[in-house]
Amino acid sequence: MTQYSTIAELKNFIVLDSYTKNSIACEAPTSYQSEAALERELIEDLQNQGYEYLPSLITPEALLKNARKQLQTLNDVVFTDAEWQRFLDEYLDRANDSIIDKTRKIQNNHFYDFVFDDGHIKNIYLVDKQNVTRNKVQVINQFEQTGTQANRYDVTILVNGLPMVQVELKKRGIAIREAFNQVHRYSKESFNSDSSLYKYLQIFVISNGTDTRYFANTVKRNKNSFDFTMNWAKSDNTPIKDLKDFTATFFQKNTLLQILLHYCVFDTSNTLLIMRPYQIAATERLIWKVKSAYEAKQWSTLEGRGYIWHTTGSGKTLTSFKAARLATQLNFIDKVFFVVDRKDLDNQTIKEYQHFSPDSVNGSESTAGLKKNIEKDDNKIIVTTIQKLNNLMKSESALPVYEQQVVFIFDECHRSQFGEAQKNLKKKFKRYYQFGFTGTPIFPENALGEETTAHVFGRELHSYVITHAIRDGKVLKFKVDYNDVRPRFKALETEQDEIKLTAAENRKLLLHPDRIKEVSQYILQNFRIKTHRNEGNGKGFNAMFAVSSVEAAKLYYEELNKLQKENEKKLKIATIFSFAPNEEQHAIGDIQDEGFEPSAMDRSAKEFLKKAIDDYNATFGTSFGVDSKAFQNYYKDLAKRVKNQDVDLLIVVGMFLTGFDAPTLNTLFVDKNLRYHGLIQAFSRTNRIYDATKTFGNIVTFRDMEQATIDAITLFGDENTRNVLLEKSYEEYIKGFTDSETGEAKKGYVDIVKELKEQFPQPDEITTEADKKDFVKLFGDYLKIENILQNYDEFTYLKELQKIDKTNPDAVKTFQDQHFLTDEDITDMMEVDVLSERAAQDYRSTYNDIRDWFRREREGKESEETTIDWDDVVFEVDLLKSQEIDLDYILELVFEHNKKTKDKDALIEDIRRVIRSSIGNRAKEGLIVDFIHETDLEQIQDKADIIASFFTYAQEKQKIEAENLISEENLNVEAAKRYIQTSLKRKFASENGTDLKAILPKMSPLNPQYLTKKESVFQKIAAFIEKFKEVPFYLVG
Repeated sequence: MTQYSTIAELKNFIVLDSYTKNSIACEAPTSYQSEAALERELIEDLQNQGYEYLPSLITPEALLKNARKQLQTLNDVVFTDAEWQRFLDEYLDRANDSIIDKTRKIQNNHFYDFVFDDGHIKNIYLVDKQNVTRNKVQVINQFEQTGTQANRYDVTILVNGLPMVQVELKKRGIAIREAFNQVHRYSKESFNSDSSLYKYLQIFVISNGTDTRYFANTVKRNKNSFDFTMNWAKSDNTPIKDLKDFTATFFQKNTLLQILLHYCVFDTSNTLLIMRPYQIAATERLIWKVKSAYEAKQWSTLEGRGYIWHTTGSGKTLTSFKAARLATQLNFIDKVFFVVDRKDLDNQTIKEYQHFSPDSVNGSESTAGLKKNIEKDDNKIIVTTIQKLNNLMKSESALPVYEQQVVFIFDECHRSQFGEAQKNLKKKFKRYYQFGFTGTPIFPENALGEETTAHVFGRELHSYVITHAIRDGKVLKFKVDYNDVRPRFKALETEQDEIKLTAAENRKLLLHPDRIKEVSQYILQNFRIKTHRNEGNGKGFNAMFAVSSVEAAKLYYEELNKLQKENEKKLKIATIFSFAPNEEQHAIGDIQDEGFEPSAMDRSAKEFLKKAIDDYNATFGTSFGVDSKAFQNYYKDLAKRVKNQDVDLLIVVGMFLTGFDAPTLNTLFVDKNLRYHGLIQAFSRTNRIYDATKTFGNIVTFRDMEQATIDAITLFGDENTRNVLLEKSYEEYIKGFTDSETGEAKKGYVDIVKELKEQFPQPDEITTEADKKDFVKLFGDYLKIENILQNYDEFTYLKELQKIDKTNPDAVKTFQDQHFLTDEDITDMMEVDVLSERAAQDYRSTYNDIRDWFRREREGKESEETTIDWDDVVFEVDLLKSQEIDLDYILELVFEHNKKTKDKDALIEDIRRVIRSSIGNRAKEGLIVDFIHETDLEQIQDKADIIASFFTYAQEKQKIEAENLISEENLNVEAAKRYIQTSLKRKFASENGTDLKAILPKMSPLNPQYLTKKESVFQKIAAFIEKFKEVPFYLVG
C-alpha cells in the first residue's frame, strides 16, 4: 500500500502544485472493480490516512451514541443521560430542524451555550474552526436509515461524530450521473427523515472509480444541478478524477477539514457554496503572499503584490470575497479594501458580498462616507470605487490609515491599473499589499504603452483561463458566425484597418440605410431560430445587439421597430447608452466606459434616449427618465428585465458588454469593432451555463471579425484554445468528426438519421427491452445534434428547402437567390436526407412512451430482474421540454388544420401525433379528441374563439369528472374540493402534509386497507390534475 505524503509541501497549500497519480506511482487498477471492492478499497485508504473505521456503526442509535462520545471529548465534558437528551432536544437534533438549520449550525453558529444540571454554562462546540487538527474524523459504511423508504448508504465520513460527507459509489464503467441520481433519491427518501443527524451532511462525493466529483448539500436537484458538481484539481487546474487520487488529496484530513470549515460560504438565500479548487488555490496563494510579505517586511513592494487571472464567469466574486474575508481575519492587517472601477459595480459588489455574509462589508455613497468607514474599527471589508478612493487620497493628506497595514484587492484590475489613483496610492499608503483579479490581463501584445498587468501587480499568483472553464463545464463554447448576408457592403465589412473602419461609420457607408435595413431584416428573420424560440412553447432565450455608436443604436432601434410593426408577435426591443468621456484607451480593444450622466450627451442623443425610455415605460408601466437618478433606476430595472427575459433584444453601445450576467442570454449580434479584452468580455455575455438546450454562446457578427476572434482567444487562452473555445463547423456536425481530446468518432446528423430510418422504420413496433434501450440512445443523439444544428443558418436553410418543390427549377432558383447560395451549396443540400416533421413527431412520441414505460415498469427494479443494463442511458428531458408545445398552440393547430381539411378523422390523427410527441400534454389527448368530436368547428371564428370554446367545454368535463371521483371514492367533499383546487393551481398533486389525509373517508390508519386506499385515491387525483391542469377550477355546489 502506497503511503501518501502529498500535503507536506512548502507553503502547506491544500490545492497542490504537484501530485503523482496513483496509477503512475504503483500498479494501475484492474479494469473491472465491483462496487463492494471499490468501497472496501476506499475505506482502507482512509484508514491509512488516519481515519477511524467503525464497521459496526450502522444504525441511528449507534450514531447518536458515538456523537455523544466525540462531542464530549472535543469539549472536555461529560453529559449525564438527562443532559445529553436535553442537548439533543434543544440544539443538536432539535425537532423540525431542516438541512438548512443544521448547515447554519456548522457554518455560522457552531457552538451552543448549554446550561448543565448543576447550573454552570459552557459553550459546546460542534467543530473547532481555530485548530482544525482537534476535530476527529471517522468513516462508516452501509448505514441504514428509514424515511419514506429504507435506504443503505455507501460510505459516510463523520466529523466529531456528525455525518458531514456522504460518498456514493458506482462500479467502474457506470455513468457517474447514476451516483448523482442516487443521492437525489436518498435526499428525498431518507436523508431528511425526522430527527436525522444526516441533515448535518455538508458535502456529497460521487464516484464511479474513474471519475469523482463533489458538490454541496443544498445543490437543487433540477435540470442544472449536475453542472454544479466539480472534480478536485491541482493548482495548474489538472483535474484529479480517479477515486484513489481523490482520496489521497481531497480526503487528506487537513484538506477535508479546511474545505468544510474555511472554504464554504453559507449565503443569505440558504445555499451552501463550496469553493472550487481554482477558487481555493487563488485564495490560499493570495493570503500566503500577504503573510510572507509581512514576515519579510516587503509590504509596498512587488513582493507584496500579485494578480489572479480567472476567466469571466468562473466565480471571481466569491473568490475575491473569501480572500478579502480571510485577510480581515489576519491579526496584523488593519483594513481591507475591495476596489471596483464603476459605480454600478460598487452597488452590485456590496449586494453580492452581503449575500455571502450580511455583516461583512461597508459601502458608501460618497468620499465622506468612505472616510467614515475607514475610521470604524469593525473588521469589515470596505467596498469602494477607484474614483472615491482617489478623491479621498487627493483631499486628505494625513489619515491614520496611510500608516496602517492595508490590503487592496482590485476587481477587473486590467481597468484600474492605470492613471492617477495608482500613483497616489503608492505615494500615500506606506504599508500596503496590492492584488488584482482579472479575466483578461494586459500583456505586451494588447498593451498600448509599457504598463502591463504584471508591471503594476507583480507576478501571476494563479490562473484559470477560459479553456479550463469550458473543460470543466463552468462556461460554454462560442459559435461565431462571420455573417455575409449583404454582398453589396462586403468590401467594407471585411476591412481590417481600424482607422478606415472608424472613418466608415457614417450614413454613406456602414450606416447606409440599405445596410441598416438588411441587417435588421436578418435579425428579425433569424431571431426566433437563434434564440430557440421556434420550438415548442417559444420561451427560448434572449439576445443583445452590440453596435458601434449612439447613432447606430438609433438607426437600428428605429428600423427594427418599423420592420416589425405589422408582426403579430413583436419583439420587445430596448436600448441603453450614456455619455462616454473621450478618455484615452489603456489597452487595445478596451470598451469605453459610459457613465450615469446622460445629460452630458448632445441633444440628438438625449432626445433619442428619452424616446426609447418612453417606449420602455409604455411597455412595462414604469416611469423612468434621462436625469441622473431616474436613469440609474432605468439601468437597474432593465438589467432585471433582461435577466427575467421580459426584454427580447437589447441594443447597446458599451453598457452591459462587461460585468453583466444573464444566463438566459444566448445570442450576441455584433456590428462593432471588437478586439482582445473587449471582444472576450462582450462574447462572454452569452456563454453562461443554463440548461441542456443552451449548448454554446451564439455570436453573429456583421463584420469580418475572424482574425480578431482568433487573436483574442489565443491571447487569453492556452496553446489549444481555438479547438476548445470555438464550436465545430456545420459540416462537422452534419457529416461527423473525431473528438480531438478523446479520439472518439462522433456521428453526424446524416448518419444518425440514416440509422434511425434503417433500424427503426416503424417506431410504434419497438417492443423488446433491448430495442427500447437502443432506440432511446440513438434518438437521444438525434435530439442533441438537432438542438446544436438549430443555431446554424445552413441548417435553417436546409429545413426551408424541404418546404419547396425541389423538382421545380424556378422555385429552387428563387430560394437560392433569396439566401445568397451557390450552385455547389444547393447540390450539397440536396444530398442531405432530412428527417420530416411527421417522422420526428412519431419518434418523439415513441421516445415519450418508452420514458413513461421506464418510469412505471423498470425504475426501482432490481438489476437481477433484467439482462438489460440501463445505467448508461440518460433521457434527454430538457431537450424534449425545449420543444414542448403548450395547449394554446395545439388548439390553434386544430383551428388551422380544420380550415385546410374538413375531415375530422384525418384532423384527429394529426393532432394525436402532435400531442403524443409532447411531454406535458399527453394526459389531455382524450379531452382534446372528445372536444373535436363534440364541437361544431365550422362555427368557430378565430384562434381566440377556439381557445375560449375549449376551456368552456373542459370546465364542464372537469366538474363532472371531479364530482364522480369524489362520489365514487366516498371522499370528504369540501376537503377534496380544496385539495383539488390547490393541486390545479400548483399543477401537481402532492402527498406531503395532511391535506391528502383529510380528504379520505373515515378509516383508522391501522386498518390494513388504509394505505392501499390512500395510494389509489392519490393516483386517481394525480391523473385528474395532469389532465385538467391549466383549466380553471370550476367545481361548485
